[in-house]
Amino acid sequence: MELGRLEYLQALVTEFQVTDSPGNPRALLLANTLRLERVLDLFLDALTEDNETLVEFAIGGLCNLCLDKTNKDYILEANGVEPIINCLSSSNEETVMSAVTTLMYLTTPQSCQQTTALPVVECMLRFSLSASRRLSNLATVFLEDYCTPLQVEEARNLSKHTAVGIPLPKD
Repeated sequence: MELGRLEYLQALVTEFQVTDSPGNPRALLLANTLRLERVLDLFLDALTEDNETLVEFAIGGLCNLCLDKTNKDYILEANGVEPIINCLSSSNEETVMSAVTTLMYLTTPQSCQQTTALPVVECMLRFSLSASRRLSNLATVFLEDYCTPLQVEEARNLSKHTAVGIPLPKD
């Protein structure tokens, strides 16, 4: 039985995720295979699709793959931060959780202006008040570990005067 392209990519990502150590030759081979297969481009493109399941899979894949420095650099250079930020408005909590985590992994001294831009910080403040403990805790970690106190204060002040408009994801 031949696998379709999506199933093949899912199998590759799953194998990469369950490989015991990022330094092991098998993990490196898989990471290189995924790069050669242009999986990063496929995942980035899929973030704009209407299919929630496809978007959830794509952001989950990016979240796992961006731990590799070469993949992280590629995502940043391919202007991947904006579509990842757009995933924060998903009604699917798993998609939002993966988007927040991916932004954390992509944050570097060079990318922090994008990953912790004022609208993102405002969104994290909102998520920190979520009834979902997972989302609330993750947003709080984002605010405490990736944002400066000044950014958080500025977002708080701005939120008092505007409507953010990003709905909280459904449980």
